[in-house]
Amino acid sequence: MNSSAVHRLRLVSVPEGISFILLLICSVLKRTTSFDAVPVMGMVHGILFILYVVFWIQAWQTQKWEPKRGILLFVLSVLPLGGFFAEKTLGQEERGELKPATA
Repeated sequence: MNSSAVHRLRLVSVPEGISFILLLICSVLKRTTSFDAVPVMGMVHGILFILYVVFWIQAWQTQKWEPKRGILLFVLSVLPLGGFFAEKTLGQEERGELKPATA
């Protein structure tokens, strides 16, 4: 099912996941070295996370996902590698390989 809301969510999921990992790396570097990119990466990740949540809400409303699927996609956004898994499942849904209403 080709929904623009699902497509937008899919497009933002990988950059959000990458920014989360980079933020974790920057946090470690801040505490172990004099390198401090946490303010910049924190802002980048925050913006991408907000976009993810907005697109997640839009996709949930347009696709009429079951609560289990909607919650799973939100939980994936707060896990360090979750954005990559979200992109994979959303890609399958877009190509019609996965029913939109299942988890």
